[in-house]
Amino acid sequence: MSSPALRHRQKVLARQSGAASASKAGHALSAPAPDTQAGQEYAVLLAVLHDQVRQLSDIASHEARQPKKAEFADQYRAWIEGVIEADQPVQDEVLITNMIWAIDYGDFAYVLKLAGFATRHGLKMPERYNRDLACFVAEEIAELAAKTPGSVPHDILVRVQLLTADADMPDPAKAKLFKALGRSWANQAETFDASADNAPAGGAAAYFDQALTTFKRALALDDKSGVKTDIKMIEKKQRDLEEAAAKKD
Repeated sequence: MSSPALRHRQKVLARQSGAASASKAGHALSAPAPDTQAGQEYAVLLAVLHDQVRQLSDIASHEARQPKKAEFADQYRAWIEGVIEADQPVQDEVLITNMIWAIDYGDFAYVLKLAGFATRHGLKMPERYNRDLACFVAEEIAELAAKTPGSVPHDILVRVQLLTADADMPDPAKAKLFKALGRSWANQAETFDASADNAPAGGAAAYFDQALTTFKRALALDDKSGVKTDIKMIEKKQRDLEEAAAKKD
């Protein structure tokens, strides 16, 4: 584990890398300049990162790699905090790789923090990836939610959709996220608690309405998105609610 003094130094240098980037307005997005202290620190971190990526590739088990990624990530947090505090466009592979790792070990709040910075400033994915950043985040989160229902909190799915809403990506990729979000809205309806402070005025029906709208958006984007059965299920739930309400009147 790095010392407080080293973490402070890294954070300060990371801020400087952002400041240097800001002074080069109009220039192409690039990594910290290697002839600066910030650039030299970045090079050291990048060398460590590349070695850790190689270590991870030697671990066959995907499950076993996750705690190692979380362990490795701790040593980059001071640097990344400095980059984000500077809030300037700088191409930082350390930040991007940590965003990718955070998806795998399930720190979704951290994912959104890093992805928000990266999308705001137009950072690129490393060359080994064949998707742009917004598409990668949307698809990876959606696929994780589909593979393990409940693993991605509802509010995270909502925030990912808002973050990537204006991004240009293949329609099937967007559809995956809307499908995952639709199922999460449906689960919100199924587990609806009328006594909750954030309960919608329309009750469970409001959540079912939102689920249906979201599923229909997925279907419009990709006819093969696999939501037709979900739509039928939601429509039946809505009819059941309407019939139950009519009997009370």
